[in-house]
Amino acid sequence: MMDIVYTIWLRNMKRYLRSRSRMAGSLGMPLFFLLVLGFGLNSIVRIPGSKQDYMGFIVPGIIAMTVMFTSVFSGIQVIWDKQFGFLKETLVAPVSRLEIMFGQTLGGATIAFIQGFIILIISSFIGSGHHTTLQGLLIAAVFMMLIGLSFTAFGIAIASKMEDMHGFQLIMNFVIFPIFGLSGALFPINSLPAWLQSLTLGDPLTYGVEGIRYGLAGVSPINPFMGFMVMAGFTLAMVALGTVLFRQINL
Repeated sequence: MMDIVYTIWLRNMKRYLRSRSRMAGSLGMPLFFLLVLGFGLNSIVRIPGSKQDYMGFIVPGIIAMTVMFTSVFSGIQVIWDKQFGFLKETLVAPVSRLEIMFGQTLGGATIAFIQGFIILIISSFIGSGHHTTLQGLLIAAVFMMLIGLSFTAFGIAIASKMEDMHGFQLIMNFVIFPIFGLSGALFPINSLPAWLQSLTLGDPLTYGVEGIRYGLAGVSPINPFMGFMVMAGFTLAMVALGTVLFRQINL
């Protein structure tokens, strides 16, 4: 099984590394948020009850956004493979669809993790204000990988039921922007009205963002262990959903 998973993972990695435009394009929006919001609002926005500046506050949110967006849109690869016949050739091979789905999920999550790590490195050079320990970096890395796995599986689940790339992009934009907007990536969740805070705490990405924030800054309104349990449960649920819908693909 691992040979098949590794082969599909390696294919995804090679496609990513050979596409410099894809690498650069995926970093455009996160860098825009980081530079424009970070530098633009850093001098006028203060985080209630914290000495942390706004630039340092939004870096974990921008990293989570990078990982999530890259993960979800890796589902386009499934639609692309459908249209060009590669998926049909793979599905008729003597391998299980579970192996194919796991390989696609691991490939998309790894690429998303790399993209998020690039933003983390860039933020350290432009002054994020974080003095991260090795332990904190490992904690952040765990949450980045959970975000990557869960939202890659989610993207594959949706792509398994679609034939058109443009339709997939429209649906994903309709879904992922509210998820990102409610995650507390750009604002502290403990200063929100009670009704909005409830919506935010119902957003699985919130726990990923706060987990990364705890790893990088050492502070978070959400207990990191609880955040890990929520993200781990969400990841398992999305992988299960993706597996079920991927097995139902008809070519």
